[in-house]
This record gives sequence, C-alpha cells and structure tokens, in this order.
Amino acid sequence: MSLLSAKQDEEVMAEINITPFTDVLLVLLIIFMILAAIVTPPGFEKQLPNKSDNSPTTKDDPHKNIEVDVNAKGKIYVDAVPADEQTIYYVMSQASIKKPHKHVSITADTKAPYGIIIRILDAAKEAGLDDVGFVTS
Repeated sequence: MSLLSAKQDEEVMAEINITPFTDVLLVLLIIFMILAAIVTPPGFEKQLPNKSDNSPTTKDDPHKNIEVDVNAKGKIYVDAVPADEQTIYYVMSQASIKKPHKHVSITADTKAPYGIIIRILDAAKEAGLDDVGFVTS
C-alpha cells in the first residue's frame, strides 16, 4: 500500500483547476452589472418637439401621410379629425383605409403624456400601419 501512495505522490498533476478563475469572472460580472445599472439613466428620456399651438397643423403634402397631432393637454387629431384614447383605434383604422401611402407622422408637444403616444403607436400597429415616424423641428 505504501508503494502505491508514494507512486501517486510522485506523479505530476496535469489538470488545471479553473474554479478560482470562474469565481473571479463571476465577481467581475456582478461588479459590471451593478456599475451598468448605476450609470444608465432611468426611464424613457426622449425629447419630443415643442408644439406651442393647440390646433392641428397642415403639412406640405397631406395626401401622402396620416398626420397625427398631439397637443400639451393630450388632445389627439388624426388628419384634423379629433380623437381621444378610446376612439383612436377606430379613427386610425379609418385613416388607413383612406390613405394609400399609409405612413404615419406623429407630431407631439413636449408636455404631451407619453401614455397617449404609446396608445397612438399601438393603434397604428392594430390598423396595419408599420411605417411610423416622429416629426421634429
């Protein structure tokens, strides 16, 4: 028995122990995740263009685009047709039937509620309008 254990002691260990290396990598991963959460600004910080008047505007070529205007109070106009959060789906589907090009241009005031903008995007998607853009000044 003693010969067998002495023979095992003389053999060189050829395997690399990667457990400490894995531990260091996991600690570094956790540190980077915490730092990324601290550095990244929270929330949706998109700056919408400033629109001072409360009435819908007319663009250069209103026959090609579906124009959606949102004022600071949250009033919605789809091609100069007033709508609210409940009727936006119906008005958007009717506008998609009338316009052959089916491009939606959204112009919103900087103080317009973001929930209404998201509702407009959802109504455009439900109406089959995939080409949506924000108009900036």
